[in-house]
Amino acid sequence: MNTTITQLQQHTSIRRYKDEPIAPSILEAIIAAVQQAPSWINGQQVTIIRVTDKEKREKLMALAGNQPYVAQAPEFFVFCLDFYRAYEAAKLEGTEFAVEGNIDLLLVGATDVGIALGTAVVAAESFGLGTVAIGGVRKSPTEVIELLELPPYVYPVSGLCIGYPDEAPALKPRLPQEAQIFNNAYDRNVAPHLHVYNEQFSAYMSERTNGENSTNWTSGIAGFYGEPRYRGNGYADAAEALKQQKLLK
Repeated sequence: MNTTITQLQQHTSIRRYKDEPIAPSILEAIIAAVQQAPSWINGQQVTIIRVTDKEKREKLMALAGNQPYVAQAPEFFVFCLDFYRAYEAAKLEGTEFAVEGNIDLLLVGATDVGIALGTAVVAAESFGLGTVAIGGVRKSPTEVIELLELPPYVYPVSGLCIGYPDEAPALKPRLPQEAQIFNNAYDRNVAPHLHVYNEQFSAYMSERTNGENSTNWTSGIAGFYGEPRYRGNGYADAAEALKQQKLLK
C-alpha cells in the first residue's frame, strides 16, 4: 500500500500539541497545496484567516465552545466560504452580482471549504503534524464575523488547529461501508449496520475512557441533533448571520 493511502487511513484528530512552532516553509507548502485544490468553476470560493493574535485566539476559543486547543495549538486557521472576490469581479466587469438567496451558492461555498480543509489536513499530516477541525466557529457566527472583520459574502465555516502532536490517540472506528457506500442507488436499510457499529463504537469509547463512558454512536448523534441541544448550542444563529452577510434573503 502506498504512503498516501496509509497516511489517510491512519488519520486521528489531535487535541494536544507540543509547544513547537511550525517552520514558515512548511506553512507555505500547506497553504500552496490548499490553493491548488479543486473548486467550483475555478472560483476558489474559500478564504483562510490565519489567526496569530493571542487575544483573538482566546476570544475564538470562548466563541467556539471553550475548546482549549483553539488557543493552545501553534497554528489556527479559520476556513471561510467566500464570494466577496466574485462580488469584486462583478464590479470590475460591470455586471450584476446575483447570489443573494441562492441556496446552491451556500452548497458551493461549503463544498469548496470542505475540500480545502481536507487538503490542509492531508498536507499537514505529510509533515508529521496533527490537526483537529473546529466546527464550533459557527456557534457564534455574528461575533466571529465581527472579530475577523469578514466583509459581506464571506462566512466562517470551520476552524483548524495545526501542530506537532503531543498525544497518540487510538483510531476511531468508522461506519461499516455497507452503511455508507452504495452502488447505483441509496440503500435505506442501514439500521442493521448501525447496530454493528454501535457495538464497535461503544467498545472504543469504553477503552478510551477507562470504562467511564461506553456511549454508542446512535445515542450520541441522536442526542446532538435532538431538541433543544442543537438549537441551544448557538448554531441556529446561522440564518440571521447569513442574511447579515448577504448570503441569504
